[in-house]
Amino acid sequence: MPRANPWLIAFIVSLAAFMEVLDTSIANVALPHIAGNLGASSEESTWVLTSYLVSNAIVLPITGWLVSLVGRKRFFLICISLFTASSLFCGVAPTLAVLLVSRVIQGVGGGGLQPMAQAILADTFPPEKRGLAFSVYAVTAVVAPAIGPTLGGWITDNYTWRWIFLMNLPVGVIALFLVAAFIEDPPFLSRAAFQKNAIDYIGFGLLAVGVAFLQIVLDKGQEDDWFGSPFIVTLTVIAIVCLVSLVVWELAVKQPILDVRLFANINFATASVMMFMVGAASFSTTVLMPQLLQNLLGYSAESAGMVLSAAAVLLLLELPLVGQLTSRIQARYLMAFGWAALTCSLFYSARRIDLEISFASATWLRIAQYVPMGFIFIPATLVAYLGLPREKSNAIAGLINFVRNMGSSVGTSIVTTLLARRAQVHQVMLANHTGLANPAFQASVSSLSARLAHSGVSQPQLQAYGRLYRSMRNQASALSYIDTFWILAIVAGVMFLLSFLLKRNNPRGAGTPSLAH
Repeated sequence: MPRANPWLIAFIVSLAAFMEVLDTSIANVALPHIAGNLGASSEESTWVLTSYLVSNAIVLPITGWLVSLVGRKRFFLICISLFTASSLFCGVAPTLAVLLVSRVIQGVGGGGLQPMAQAILADTFPPEKRGLAFSVYAVTAVVAPAIGPTLGGWITDNYTWRWIFLMNLPVGVIALFLVAAFIEDPPFLSRAAFQKNAIDYIGFGLLAVGVAFLQIVLDKGQEDDWFGSPFIVTLTVIAIVCLVSLVVWELAVKQPILDVRLFANINFATASVMMFMVGAASFSTTVLMPQLLQNLLGYSAESAGMVLSAAAVLLLLELPLVGQLTSRIQARYLMAFGWAALTCSLFYSARRIDLEISFASATWLRIAQYVPMGFIFIPATLVAYLGLPREKSNAIAGLINFVRNMGSSVGTSIVTTLLARRAQVHQVMLANHTGLANPAFQASVSSLSARLAHSGVSQPQLQAYGRLYRSMRNQASALSYIDTFWILAIVAGVMFLLSFLLKRNNPRGAGTPSLAH
């Protein structure tokens, strides 16, 4: 047991992780301001997000190997220092090039914060209390992305985009001091640290290129028309070749940089799929609702953010309850309940969404979509460690956070593509009913033209055609959102069934899986 109070340790490590997770979503709304201030185009400004995600994704899966080189506490301190220092350079960057380089370094430092926070919690608390400890960590992984856009919009509108990076400085300094004072490596990890491992240069190269190119494909695919772009096709082929070669190489090498053998454990592999889908579901719905409210209903960024924040507040109250339930109820049953609730909420969202939805209704829909995440995230994190030696906790944390982050990228890319493609399909279908040969359409044009002429609008018939076209386009977009929610609901239903493949855990015991399935 550590000398410091375990709950103090939980607060300290979660503070550092919260700072990093918040930074992944807080910059999204500031991109137009960054582009205007630094004289960059809107496409160039998106590399502010992509550069961070690429470097972050490369570091996440190899955190276990990096800890074996320098020790966990020292690695944690290095990550906090890199993240804090690079945040300062981001905030004072005079050009886009300086900002992008700073964001790459920030991503490298941030890549180790989430896995180390999770691994430290896993080793600090006994198995029967891990669920409650992971509820503290869940605040960083689930709540921070929901409030990030709201906070980023408020800071950008009232101050300047630079403060979304500069605000990390005091938090980073405090976290650095607290980690140095109170966090310590457990004895078994101290013995394992500072091993004279041979550096797996080939494995690292394959990982870096494969993950980086995959992240760029996911981030830029829809923008470049996916496989209609030679750039995307080339990056996809290279990424697939590198990642497949990485798995083959890491299985053969004696000292791998990435412990892919962990996926041979069925429980860990299933938990990884769960975490991948948690990332996909949480981020895709976080993308869908603000876009719907802002693009189709005319909400401001702040008003749309309030819809997201209400769900985040309720989730904060829910997480400790879920943490307590993990010590009484099997994790797979909690996850099954979470996926079932999410399935129902997504089906209901698909039936309820229209162009006249009220603020209150949108808020309740968002609450219904987001509250089930707590019942999935905490148990999935808990069961990932079942049946695996504690020396693997750092590697487990790195891989679990990696698959969740990749799920976020994949989910965002899929829903963005679905919205664009389904809107085109519905627009073509609706256009079949808006021809001049359609009596109902002609009647609508005549009626609207008469009202516009009575109001003194010039060229009333041309204005009527334009307004009816905009209405049709909005209807097509609304139908695309409905289609996307239907698809997400079906996927969540499949995950409900997959929950029962996980091994039983003893909620009150030593945390080892039972023999029964």
